[in-house]
Amino acid sequence: MHASLIAATAALGGLLFGYDTGVISGALLFLRDAFHLSSFMQGVVTSVALAAAALGAAVAGDVADRFGRRPVILVTALIFVAGSLVCAFAGSLPVLIVGRLLVGLAIGVSSMLAPLYLAETAPAESRGALVSLNQLMITTGIVVSYLVGYAFSAQGQWRWMLGLGALPGVILAGGMLALPESPRWLAGHGHIADARRALKALRGSYERATEVEAELAQLEQDLKREAKAEAKQHVSIWDPSSRMPLIVGVGLAAFQQVTGINTVIYFAPTIFQAAGLSSASASILATAGIGVVNVAMTLVAIRLIDRVGRRKLLLVGLGGMAASLCVLAAAFLFQSGSSVLGWLTAASLTAYVGFFAVGLGPVFWLLISEIFPQAVRGRGMSLATTANWGCNLVVALSFLAMVDALGRPVTFFVYAALTAAAFVFTQRLVPETKGRSLEDIQTVWDKDRDVLPPKPGHAA
Repeated sequence: MHASLIAATAALGGLLFGYDTGVISGALLFLRDAFHLSSFMQGVVTSVALAAAALGAAVAGDVADRFGRRPVILVTALIFVAGSLVCAFAGSLPVLIVGRLLVGLAIGVSSMLAPLYLAETAPAESRGALVSLNQLMITTGIVVSYLVGYAFSAQGQWRWMLGLGALPGVILAGGMLALPESPRWLAGHGHIADARRALKALRGSYERATEVEAELAQLEQDLKREAKAEAKQHVSIWDPSSRMPLIVGVGLAAFQQVTGINTVIYFAPTIFQAAGLSSASASILATAGIGVVNVAMTLVAIRLIDRVGRRKLLLVGLGGMAASLCVLAAAFLFQSGSSVLGWLTAASLTAYVGFFAVGLGPVFWLLISEIFPQAVRGRGMSLATTANWGCNLVVALSFLAMVDALGRPVTFFVYAALTAAAFVFTQRLVPETKGRSLEDIQTVWDKDRDVLPPKPGHAA
């Protein structure tokens, strides 16, 4: 029962994140008329939440370390509710932007703390599945937002689209009230008795008292060892041993965004309308189909990532993304006004999202948790995550302006060229980490080598 409650809470955190990421795409079709938005201001309305998310992600760790994971997630859910309602009742553009800022701040915090809370509270044997569920629910939240957008598009009810985001926020807040604080945080702050009670609540109880005591003892031992290591280690993220992991991590973070994925997530209905799907409802429904593909291919990636390997999935995914973007650009270049363009656009966008979901989408987040040496892992992941949010912001803010200045064919050819660059970057610099321990990876990076040698018994 308790494990399923944790999973449900994780799903709601991911659903909240995914819903807001996707809902703006449908609402934007009506916001641009309601508030007379130029292409630039459409980008501002979309990207202001991303700027706030970057801020939220930057402060989430320190705030949660000070006040605890549970209360910060609870407050974050309430901020999301408030932001959604402000957006829904906005009567002017400044009020709408304030609402988007609040929502962005909340998703930035939740994007870091939901997986962290799961990792610290889940049993070791189910930790991987629960964290993967969080990632899966992000894509599910995007699909839900598209379906909600379709349901309210006939009457142009953008207020309901944005306002319904408050519902998962309310349920997330209720779920966190039922869950205890992270035992790891409690033990790390000297609250051993509270940590014991939290573990008993999470593990289902007093019949597993012996197991709980063993887990608590192991937790205390781990915390002492980490404290000693931190006291001895003053390793800089800029040290030679960290140089290549930093290049790979930040490089993949940038490429995940500048190859254009969020132009599809945020602006797919706008793209479909330009391709000949005249009604908002048809455009949003076509976008929902893309969202379903995103979920399905994420499931495929989860099944393949430990079998095929990270590097191979990246290369296959990037190659498919580049080809799909070229087809999309060509479709706009040679458009003849027929319905063929709409179908070709839908097919190429669907293929593009599918290849992203099986490669660069999930693999990036896994790799940055593996490639950094232990002494700088937190700082390395923080820099990579900040770069990811920053590039997300730039792409969202610049897409419609690029279309106005360069035209759709050139814009998508630019994204195709950047994807080709990501393919070369991966081929030359990104290591294969499948089947390697974190210590093994760290040993190789300490030698300042840019590509890991093949694992014994495996082909290069």
